[in-house]
Amino acid sequence: MTPIHVLTHFIIAETPAAPGGLQGILGNSGLVFPLVMVVMFYLFLIRPQQLQRKEMAARIAALQTSDKVVTTSGIHGIVHNVKEHTVMIKVAEGTMLEFDKAAVASVQKKDAAAK
Repeated sequence: MTPIHVLTHFIIAETPAAPGGLQGILGNSGLVFPLVMVVMFYLFLIRPQQLQRKEMAARIAALQTSDKVVTTSGIHGIVHNVKEHTVMIKVAEGTMLEFDKAAVASVQKKDAAAK
């Protein structure tokens, strides 16, 4: 039997009614509470982090010259040049630093900065 069949068996199975209250799903099955906990962890912890990670990866992939960025070390600057794995950031007049793209913590597009 597959896990789905086992789970549906526990949910659908009729059990004799006990005088003390809820039986069936909550009373006889030790799988319901851990299953609910796994679903809760996924919905409230794992899924939002996955969405944030995908959104940030899309922003980094779309880096362009003149975008304002902040690195993970807290350095603010303007993108000067974008390479395959690195990005050159202008932090002061005549000062350029090269960072891995993964070091970019936040991106403010040049179009958004103009508004």
